[in-house]
Amino acid sequence: MHDLDLLSRYAIPGQLRFRATPAGLAFADIDNPAGTASVCLQGAHLTTFRPKSQPEPVVWLSDAARLLPGKSIRGGVPVCWPWFGAHPSDSRLPAHGFARTVPWDVIDSGASAGVTHITLQLRPTAATRAQWPHDTPLTLRISVGDTLDMALTTRNASAGALPLSEALHTYFQVGDVAQVELLGLDGCTYLDKTEAFARRQQHGAVRFSGETDRVYVGTHSECVIHDPLLQRRIRIAKQGSASTVVWTPWEDKAAAMGDFTAHGWRQMVCVESANAADDSLVLQPGQTHTLQVRYSAEAL
Repeated sequence: MHDLDLLSRYAIPGQLRFRATPAGLAFADIDNPAGTASVCLQGAHLTTFRPKSQPEPVVWLSDAARLLPGKSIRGGVPVCWPWFGAHPSDSRLPAHGFARTVPWDVIDSGASAGVTHITLQLRPTAATRAQWPHDTPLTLRISVGDTLDMALTTRNASAGALPLSEALHTYFQVGDVAQVELLGLDGCTYLDKTEAFARRQQHGAVRFSGETDRVYVGTHSECVIHDPLLQRRIRIAKQGSASTVVWTPWEDKAAAMGDFTAHGWRQMVCVESANAADDSLVLQPGQTHTLQVRYSAEAL
């Protein structure tokens, strides 16, 4: 649980406020002249973002998302850390790590040049130490204006080298996933999870006609979601990331998950900036790594 009175020191009148849900989750709400966003302090999970230049959100949140203590949230930007996907050696541990379901602390906030920022730090617990017995301070800085900037920084304060895989598992709002194109991955190699991680090569734009779950490896360039229905492009720029994960569950898988509405899956596509699979990291003692993204939208 978070103490709203303690959080109030980080509030910014007219731009950043804190609130608690009936279930006890604390949120930071940002509303400035350029954009709006909400961040759940459980998981440092940004749930919504809309630049005020856009009539529709850029970051999608399921209408059936479960906002409950200890549970992951469907939509927004889940933080996958310190492993992506299944744990490499222990299948009993949660997929995508524990960072997205545990409390984080606010350690800084501020505003300048039309941008509001908040910085959160993962709060280690006995349960997280049982899964990850390493000293690795983790912070996430979120900056909201006409663009959304996020910087996930890991420092290895342990005595030995540590493996690390990670992702910002972002759900983007689209008019209809069957009509969008994802540009920027032409010629890239990907691992196809729907085909037992078969290694394939992308030819042209990525288009969607069924369940898609791919890890594009060795990718550093910007991706663009071309959305003819919402008449816009969403640009996804990144640094410190060598993988791009692309996912849509499609109808049957979404129905089985229980936190999608009947047609909600059509209004989202995940394009995740990651270091996973071939691109997993090894952090040396004292080394710091930052995964950075910038999301922006423009009219067609």
